[in-house]
Amino acid sequence: MDDTDVEQVTLALLDAATDKDSEVQEQVRKSMLTLGKQQPDRVLAMCQDYLLKHPKLVVSHRVVILQTIELIVGCRIEQISHPRIKSIISLASDEMTRSKEVIPDWQQAASNILVAVGNKHINDIMEEILSKFQPGLLPHFFVVQTLANLSDSNVYGMVPFLNAILGTMLPMLSMAKQDNMKWVFSSALCHFSDSILEYLANLDKAPDPTVRKDTFSSEIYAAFDILFSNWLQSRESKLRLTVAEAVGSMCHLMASDKLEEQIPKLLPAILSLYKKNNEHYVISKSLCQVLDASVSMGSRVLEAQLDSLLFALHQQVSAPVDYSNPPTIKNHNEVLRCFSLLANSFPDRLVMCVLQKLENSNERNRMGSLAVLRHLINSSTSTMESKKLLILASIRHLMADHSNKVKKRVVQVISAMAHHGYLELEGGELLVRFIVQHCALPDAYRRGQKPTDPEEVTNEALRTMCDNTLHLLTTTVGQLADVLWPKLLYYLTPSQFSNATTPLCKSLIVLGNKKKNNQEPSFNIDFTLEVNLPSPQTLMVRLLVNAAFPFSSRGHGAPSLSLLQILSINIHPNTEILWEKEIPPLLSMLEESTAESLDKKHWDEKLLKLLSKTLATIDEDKWVCQLAAEATRYLSTYNNSLEEKSFLYRCIGVTLKQCFNKEVVKKQLQEILLTARHNDAIEREGVAMGVGLCANSHLEGTLTKLEEFGKSDAFKKSPSIFNLLKERNDVEVEKVKSTLILCYGQVALNAPPEKILTRIDQDILRCISKHFNTKVLGIKVETKDLTMKLSLIQSVGLIGKAISECVKKQGYVFSRKQELITVMLDFIKAEPADSLRTPVRHLVMTTYANLMPLDPVLGENESFELLKVCVNSVFSLPPEMHTPEKTKEEEILDPKQRKALYKDTLAALQELLKSVLAKNPTPDGLQSVFKDHERERAVTASAHMLAYYLDILTVKNMVSFHNLGALLGRLSPRCSDPHPPVRTAAMDCIYSLLYIQLRYEGFSLDHKDEGVDSLLPLKDQLNNPDHSVLYKTCSDLTKVMSKRLPQQQLTTLVFMLFEGLVDSQANCCRASSVILNTLLKNRGGGLQELVPEMLESLHVRLQNITEEQVRVAVGQTVLILASQHLQTVINTLVNQPLPYDSWTSEMWMALGADPIVANQIIEMVIEKLLIMAPYVDQRESMIRGGTTKVATNQPLAMTCGLKELLLNGQSQEPAVSLFPQLFSCLTVRLGASVGVSAPKDNNTKHTAAIHVAGVAADALRILLARAQLDEVMKRLDEGNAWDSMKEQNTHVTGVTLLARAMAKHAGPRLPAIVECLCPSLNNIYECQRVTVTAFFSELLNHHVVTELMLIDVLMNNMMERISDPCCTVRMLAVRGLGNIAMGSPEKVNKYAKELLAAMSSGMEEKDDPGKLITLEAMSGLSKVLLYLDKKNVHLLVVYIFMKIKPFLESENDEIRCASIHLMGNLSKFGSGEPVFKDQIHNVLVSLLLHLVDPNPQVVKACKFSMRVCAPVVGSEQITAMFQNHLHEDKSLHYGEFINDLTKYLIQDFPGMLNFYHISVIQFFKSSWAEVRAGAAMFIGFLLGNLPEEHFSHLNMGSITKGLVMLLKDPDPVVRVKAAEAMGHFH
Repeated sequence: MDDTDVEQVTLALLDAATDKDSEVQEQVRKSMLTLGKQQPDRVLAMCQDYLLKHPKLVVSHRVVILQTIELIVGCRIEQISHPRIKSIISLASDEMTRSKEVIPDWQQAASNILVAVGNKHINDIMEEILSKFQPGLLPHFFVVQTLANLSDSNVYGMVPFLNAILGTMLPMLSMAKQDNMKWVFSSALCHFSDSILEYLANLDKAPDPTVRKDTFSSEIYAAFDILFSNWLQSRESKLRLTVAEAVGSMCHLMASDKLEEQIPKLLPAILSLYKKNNEHYVISKSLCQVLDASVSMGSRVLEAQLDSLLFALHQQVSAPVDYSNPPTIKNHNEVLRCFSLLANSFPDRLVMCVLQKLENSNERNRMGSLAVLRHLINSSTSTMESKKLLILASIRHLMADHSNKVKKRVVQVISAMAHHGYLELEGGELLVRFIVQHCALPDAYRRGQKPTDPEEVTNEALRTMCDNTLHLLTTTVGQLADVLWPKLLYYLTPSQFSNATTPLCKSLIVLGNKKKNNQEPSFNIDFTLEVNLPSPQTLMVRLLVNAAFPFSSRGHGAPSLSLLQILSINIHPNTEILWEKEIPPLLSMLEESTAESLDKKHWDEKLLKLLSKTLATIDEDKWVCQLAAEATRYLSTYNNSLEEKSFLYRCIGVTLKQCFNKEVVKKQLQEILLTARHNDAIEREGVAMGVGLCANSHLEGTLTKLEEFGKSDAFKKSPSIFNLLKERNDVEVEKVKSTLILCYGQVALNAPPEKILTRIDQDILRCISKHFNTKVLGIKVETKDLTMKLSLIQSVGLIGKAISECVKKQGYVFSRKQELITVMLDFIKAEPADSLRTPVRHLVMTTYANLMPLDPVLGENESFELLKVCVNSVFSLPPEMHTPEKTKEEEILDPKQRKALYKDTLAALQELLKSVLAKNPTPDGLQSVFKDHERERAVTASAHMLAYYLDILTVKNMVSFHNLGALLGRLSPRCSDPHPPVRTAAMDCIYSLLYIQLRYEGFSLDHKDEGVDSLLPLKDQLNNPDHSVLYKTCSDLTKVMSKRLPQQQLTTLVFMLFEGLVDSQANCCRASSVILNTLLKNRGGGLQELVPEMLESLHVRLQNITEEQVRVAVGQTVLILASQHLQTVINTLVNQPLPYDSWTSEMWMALGADPIVANQIIEMVIEKLLIMAPYVDQRESMIRGGTTKVATNQPLAMTCGLKELLLNGQSQEPAVSLFPQLFSCLTVRLGASVGVSAPKDNNTKHTAAIHVAGVAADALRILLARAQLDEVMKRLDEGNAWDSMKEQNTHVTGVTLLARAMAKHAGPRLPAIVECLCPSLNNIYECQRVTVTAFFSELLNHHVVTELMLIDVLMNNMMERISDPCCTVRMLAVRGLGNIAMGSPEKVNKYAKELLAAMSSGMEEKDDPGKLITLEAMSGLSKVLLYLDKKNVHLLVVYIFMKIKPFLESENDEIRCASIHLMGNLSKFGSGEPVFKDQIHNVLVSLLLHLVDPNPQVVKACKFSMRVCAPVVGSEQITAMFQNHLHEDKSLHYGEFINDLTKYLIQDFPGMLNFYHISVIQFFKSSWAEVRAGAAMFIGFLLGNLPEEHFSHLNMGSITKGLVMLLKDPDPVVRVKAAEAMGHFH
C-alpha cells in the first residue's frame, strides 16, 4: 500500500477527530490507534506534523490528537524509534508550556504524554523537564504537575531524582505567590512523599536499596515548615485541603524529634480546619496519617491533645452520613480509623468518653457514639475484651430511646456484640428482647409521602433491619443457639409481639431443625424449669389461631404451622407422626394461595379438623382439659382482633367436644358466656359457634348450661315498663340474649342428628322465644332491638338447616314453621321501603330458603304472600348508587358496605325463588289479568241486535249494505276469542250479517243459502279449545264470507282486518291474519290498484305486531299479493326509502318463501342489473371540480331486496338452480359498487346511510350460504375477505380470496360461472373488468381449471387483457399468466412463448405509474422459470438478466425484491455457462451490499438468490459459505460474514479484485445509508485481508478518496464505518 494513501487516510481521521457524533469520534480514535499500533512512527509523525501545521487549531481538537499520541505511546513504547521519542518529548513539552496561562485540558493532555513516555524513558523526560525547572525561576504549573504524576506512575524511576528536585524546589516555594502554584507545589510534595514511602516499603524491588528515610528528612521538614507555617492559613479552601493532605503524607518522613516538636501545634491546626472547610474527608485522612505517625513513634505529647482530639472526632463521627455522596462515607471511615488508632494507645479514656456521650441528650451524639462502639467491637477485639460488661450496661440505657435513628444504631451494635460473645453474658437476653420488640413494630402509615430527612428511619425500615438481624444471629452466630432456644418461644404469645411472629417462627424453625437434626438434648424443652415460657397448650393454641389467618401479621400462617410441626414432641409426644403427615399438605395449600384466593371457610374447617385429630391422638383427658382452660383464659388477649377471637372460640368448642370431664365443660361454658363481650356481633357469633361445637358431644350439658345462664344474674336488671320506654344506652341485656339465641341455632346445627329433632320445639325454640319476647306486667312486648332480630333470623335459619339435614334420615314435621315465617315477615314489613340500611332482608330470605324445603308445605296463599312481600321489599329499593338522606340517629353506610348489602340481598332473593320452585316444579297457569265479562257482554249484545235487525228488515229497494265490510272486519276475528261465549256470539253475528246482505241483494225472506247455513255447524267446533281447530274454523268461515261479499265491500273488510292484526287479544290477531290471507287467496286478484296502499298499511301494522305467528302470517299476505301482482309488488318495494327499515326487509324476506315467486324475482333482478347503469358520475362541486361515483337508485334497491329475499331459507331451491348466473351477477355488481357512494334520499336530501358495496357483498355471502358452500364461507371469514372486497384499496385482494376459496372448495361450479363472467370482460365499466380479471387471474393459480378444461379460455382472456386500456387490468392479466406456474405447471411449456413475451413486455411497460406491472412481470417470470424447459429459455437468459439489472437499485422495495428473486430463479438456466457466471459476478457486489438493505424482504430475497446462485460462482468455499450462512429466517452477523468472504474472494478471484472494488466504490453514493455503511465495511475488510502483493490490483487513490468522502457523510453510522475501514490502512 502506498505511503501516501495511509497518510491521506490518517489526515482524514485527524480532520474528523472532533466529529459531532460521539460514536464517530470514538471510532475515529480507535482507527487512529489501530493505524498507530501498526505503524507507530509514521502515524506519530503525522500527528506531530498536523499539530505543527495547524498552530491555531481549537483546543478540543488539539486535545484529541494529543490523547491519541498518548495512547499510541502507551501501548507501543517499545517499538517507537528513539529519535521519534525525543521529538515527541519535545513536542509534548512545547505544547504543555507554550501558553503561560493555565489551559487545563490541553496542557494536561500534553503532560499525560510525558508521563506515558516517562514509564520507559525517564532519563530523556527528566532531561527535558528539568530544563524547564531551573533554580531561581518559578516553573510552569504543568511542569510541577507532570513531576508529581511521574512520581506516581514510575516510583522506582523517579525517587532517585527526588532529592535533587526537592533541593531545586525548596527555594521556589517562597517565590510562589499565586494560589494555583502553591496548590501544585503542595500536591507535588504530597505525591513525592507517598512515592518515597512506597519506595521505602518495597526496598527489595527498588533499583537503589541504599535510599533511606533520613535521605529526605531535612528537605521534607523544610518544605513542611513553609506549608504549615504559611500556606495552611490560606483563605482558599482548596489550597488549605491540599496543604493538609501534603502535611499528613510528609509526617511519616520527618525526623521523630521534629514531629514530636510539631504535634502540639500541628494537631490543633488540623482540627481547626474542620470549621473552615465543608469537605472533611481530606482533613480526617491527614489527621489519621499524623496520628498514625505519632502513635508509631510512641509520641509522649499526644496524650495532652487527647481531649480536644476526642471532642473533634466525636463531632465528626456524629455528622450525618450521606450514602449517595462517597466523600462523606470516606470521611466517616477515616474518623473511625482515628478512633481505632487512639483505642490502641488510650483504651480507657476513649471508651469512657464514648460511653459518656451515649447519655447525651443530643440524638446525633448518641448515634456517633454507637457508630464508634460498633467499630471498636468489630475492629479492636483484644482492647475491648475487658470492657464488655461496661458496654452491655451502657447499651441497656439506650433501649428506651424514642428515636428510630438511634435504635437503628443500637441494633447494629447489638449485632456486632452478638458476634463477639456479649449476648451470652448476664443481661444479654434484654438485647434479644429489644430486637424482638422492634420486629413487632406496626406500620407507620405514611404512604406516598417522601421523608424530608434523608436519614429518617421509618418503622418499616427499622423492623426489616431487626428481622434481618434476628435471622443473622440465628444462622451465623453458633454460640447464641442456647441463648435463643427455647427463650424466643416466650415472645410468641403476648399480643404486643404479634407482628414479630413471622421472623420469630422462622428463627425458631432454623434453631429447632438444627438441634433436632444434631440430636441435641437441649431440643427437648422442660416447661417446668423454663418458668417464663408459655405452656405447650397455650403455644399450640396461639400457633393454630395464627394459622387461621395466614396472611395477617406479615404472613405468619405458614411459619406458625411449620414451627408447630417442629415443636411436636415438645407440645406432646403423641403429635409427631400425625403432624408430619397432616401439616405439609396444609403448607402446600398456603403456598398456592393468596389472601384473595384462599377459601377462608374451607381453610378454617381444615384447621379445626387438625385440632380435633390432634386431641384424639393425644388421648389424655387431663391435657385436653388444661388446653380448654388455658385457651379460655387466653381469650382476652384477642380483644383487639375479634376475627381471631371468634376462631379461638371455635377451637375451644372443638376442645370441649373432645373433653370427657363434664364439670370442666360446664365451667368453661360458664366462663365463656360470662366473659364474652356481647356487644360485638363477631364475638357473639364466635361464642355461638364454640358453644355449638361443644354441643356435638355434650348436648344435654350445653342446653342445661344455656338455660341456667339465661336465668342467671346476667339478666337480673329487672325489666320494668319504664326501662323499656326510656332510651337506654346499656343495651347489654339485649345483646346477651342475642348471643344466647344464636347459641341455640348453632347447637341445633352441630348437635347429633339423632338427638336434636326431639329437642327443637321443647328446648330450643321455647328458649329462643322466651328470650326474644319479654313480658312486662304480664303483657308480651316484642323487641325492637335490631341485634336480637338479626340473631333470631340467623338462628331460625340454622335450625332450618339442621332439620333439613336430619330429615334425610328420618321424617319430621316442623310445626312452628308458619309461626316463625310470620314473625320474620313482620320484620321485613317493618323495614323502610326506600332504603337498605340493615341486613334484615337478606338474612330473612336466606332463612326462608332454609325453611322452604321443610314440612309442612306452605299453603298457596301463604306462599304467595311470602313471595309478594319479599319481592316487593327488594324491588321497591332505590338504585344502589342513590344516596339516602341521613337521619339524625342513623349512620350512612360507606359505599363499599352498601354495595355488599345490595349484592347479598338480591342473591338471597334469587335463592328464595329457587327454593320455592324446587318445592313445586309444575307450571301453575297464571290467571289472565284482564276480566272477560266486558267483551262477552259487548259481542252478545251485538248478536241479539243483529238477529232482531234481520227479523224486522224489509227491503224496498236494492241498496248496498255499505258497512258490511266494516262490521265483518270487527266481528270475524272474535271467532277465536279466548273466552268461549264471545266466540259463539261472534259467529251468530256473522250469520245474521250475511243473511242481511242476502236480503239487501234481493233474496226472499225464506231463501236459504247453503254457504251461510254451513256456518251453524261450525259453532260447535268453536267450543274446541285447540287453536288449530279454531283457525281452521276461521278459514272455513272466510270462504263463506268471500263468496257472499260484494267487491266494493272487500276493500273495507281487508283494511278493517289490517286493524285486527294489532288487536289486544293475541288469539284475535291470529284469527285476523288467517281470515285476511284466506280472503286474499280467493279474491285478491281484483285488487291490483290497491296493492301499494295495502303494502303501506301492512308496513305500518308490522311495527306494532309482537306476536311471532302474526308476523309470519303478514309475510304470507305479502307473498299472496306477489303471486297475483308480482310486478306491482316489486315496484312498490323497490321504491321504499333506503336503507330499508326492518319491516320492509321483512316483507322482502317473505317473498323468498315461495320458490316459484322467488325464481321469477331473481331472474327479473339479474336481467335488470345486467342492463341498468350501476352508478353515475356526479361533479363534487362547481368550485373544486372532480367527480364522485353515486349509485343509481333502482339497482341498489334491487340488490338490497335480493339480499333480504335470500335470507329466507325457502329461497334455497331457486338460489341453487340459478347459482352461476346469480353468483356472477352479484360479483360483477360488487365490482361496480366499490368506492361508490349511496344516493341522496329524495325527502331529506341527505345521503342514505348505506354501504353500496357492503350490500352486494352481504347478498353474495348469503347466496354462498344458501348454496351450502360452508368451506368457502369458512375460508373467506378466516381471511377477512368480506371487508376487503367492500373497500376500494383492498377489493382486488378480497376478490382473489373469493376466487381461491371457490377454486379449492367449489370447483365443479366454476365452468358455468366462468361462462357467465366472460361477457363482463368487455364491459365498458373498468371496475367490472378489474373484478372479473382478478377473479380469473386467481383461478389460474389452481389446478382445478385444467381439470375442468377451462385453462384455454382463461389464458386467452388473460392474453387479451394484456392490452387493456386500464393499468390495473393489465397488471392482473400479467399476474394471471404468472399464476399458471402455480396452478398448472405442466402447461407452462405449452404457453412458453406467450408467457415470455408477455412478461418481457411487462418489464418494459411504460404506462406503469407504481411499477406494479413491472413487479408482477418479474414475480410471474420468477414463478414460470421454475417449470420452463432449458431449451425455451436458454437463449434469453442473458437478455433477461440485462433487463433485470437496472431494477436491483430501484427505489421501490418490492421491485428490488422481485428482481433479486428473479435473478435467483434464472440461475438454474445458466449453470455451466461462462457468460452467466460473469453476469453473477457482475451483480455479486450489489447482492452482498443489499444484505444490509433497510427492507427485510429485500434482505431475504438476497439471501435466497445468493444461496441458489452459489454453485455458479465458481468457488467451493464461497458456495459453502452462501449455503451455510444465508438462510432467510436466520440472522446474519454481517461484519463477520463480509470479513470471511473477502478472504475467499482474494484467494479464489484475485483477477476480479479490481472489478469488485470499483463496483463497491460506486455504492459509496447509494441513496441508502445502510448500503453506504456496508460498502465502507466491505472495502475495510478487503484492505485488512489483502496480502501485500495484491495491492497493485486496487486503485487506492479512489478508495482513499471515497472513504474520505464517506467520513463526511451526513449519517453518523456511515461515518463510523468509514472510520473503521480506515483503520485497515496498514
